[in-house]
Amino acid sequence: MVKIYNTLSRQKEEFVPQNPPDVKMYVCGITPYDECHIGHARCYVVFDVIRRYLEYKGYKVHYVQNFTDIDDKIINRAKESTQADAPSLRDVKEKTKEIAKKYIVDYFAQMDALNVKKTDEYPRATEHIDEIIKVVKELVDREYAYLLDGDVYFEVEKFKEYGKLSHRNCEEMMPGARVEVDQRKKSPLDFALWKSAKEDEPSWDSPWGKGRPGWHIECSVMSMDHLGSPTLDIHGGGQDLIFPHHENEIAQSESCTGKPFAKYWLHNAFVTVNKEKMSKSLGNFFTIREVLEKYDPMVVRLFLLSAHYRQPMDFSDKELDAAKEELERLNRFQNNILFLLQSFNVDKRDFFCEESEGKKRQEMDKNIMNKFSNDIDNFKNKFLETMDDDFNTPKALGYLHEIVGVTNIFMNKIPVGALNIDKVSEVLVSTQKIFNRLSKEILGLNIKPGLSAADMGGLIELREKARKNKDWAAADKIRKELQDKGITIEDTPFGPRLIIKNKII
Repeated sequence: MVKIYNTLSRQKEEFVPQNPPDVKMYVCGITPYDECHIGHARCYVVFDVIRRYLEYKGYKVHYVQNFTDIDDKIINRAKESTQADAPSLRDVKEKTKEIAKKYIVDYFAQMDALNVKKTDEYPRATEHIDEIIKVVKELVDREYAYLLDGDVYFEVEKFKEYGKLSHRNCEEMMPGARVEVDQRKKSPLDFALWKSAKEDEPSWDSPWGKGRPGWHIECSVMSMDHLGSPTLDIHGGGQDLIFPHHENEIAQSESCTGKPFAKYWLHNAFVTVNKEKMSKSLGNFFTIREVLEKYDPMVVRLFLLSAHYRQPMDFSDKELDAAKEELERLNRFQNNILFLLQSFNVDKRDFFCEESEGKKRQEMDKNIMNKFSNDIDNFKNKFLETMDDDFNTPKALGYLHEIVGVTNIFMNKIPVGALNIDKVSEVLVSTQKIFNRLSKEILGLNIKPGLSAADMGGLIELREKARKNKDWAAADKIRKELQDKGITIEDTPFGPRLIIKNKII
């Protein structure tokens, strides 16, 4: 049973979609006017894992994420970028398209690097003008919206449940509210559904004259249109969107349809720098591009999953370096399993990890084997239970490391006789599959050994031939090559022995 913390109720709730196994999921996308920072990366990595886990549990997730490709920020950037002192409308229109295209392309490249799966659809606001106008007209007809010199505003007072997501009443929202300032409005909290055209800005025809949509209405229309329902199962985004964006989405959507807009509201916390929110306005942000130039994408992804998604996380080189060491440990684990499996394939004679009273053991200790298998199953189940509990990735990562630890002990300590190679191989392959499902399929971590199975097997075979031919220089060279990949072996009278250092157990 999956439990999700719902911002709307402020408590964990059992996840029950409207029409299981189908899940309708919408997450607010970027406004493509500038480079994305690491805070954006956290949001989309978090919801990628949520989507992955729900799919692992058997749900069919229809995941939609928008692009706000017409917005004050894009228009202002277009005006700044045009060469003429007095840019023409055509210049600004073309520039807004050019800017949006550039940063959308960059976004996809960065998400691909971070192994964020593409959503099912990426609607753009400029492709939904007719649908937006239709919803705005419906709100005007229902008297939830009013006209003001070509602008159309939503009248917040008409929606009696306004504030139910942010858990504040209208009086509490007034001081310092992040709202549009316009003395003509009936209330400072009223927000624009449609903005009348300005001379040098892109605009579209509407019943109220030329203009463009407001920010909030775009998401409502695109989500309901592409998910085919007035009620979504999951609506997500960063905590900074709770008010006013998501609060306004609820007000306009429910006023239009008369139905709940979303069952579950999920919000990820901020990435901070020195405990302050990372943001472009504060100038304390690091772009995804900058971070990926310094760190492997999987290091960054692992870092972003190292804190619970509802808890703020502080960005620093120290934390990323710790994630780098953690990823290296997981990579070494994959190398060690692959080495043993390929060794078994190359050499079917006795292959063992330690002597027992000077004699090779002929049978695997069944109690130890059973305990190992039980430990793996236990940690796998704990991993899944932890993910069931509001997608607790840091705790889940802890159980992933427990799997690594008990497997390393097994590989390091268990003597393997010729009669047991097939059984040991079977258990290790099973463990490898479990590890890959948890780490890759659910967490999206591409943890790869330093060598392919074929290359690993080839090196082991070459080394064994060199040893048989007493070509010690060649054998040592290959051992050094394996050591560079985190695989340490020791030659004994009974064959090569895998050494797994305590620091990675």
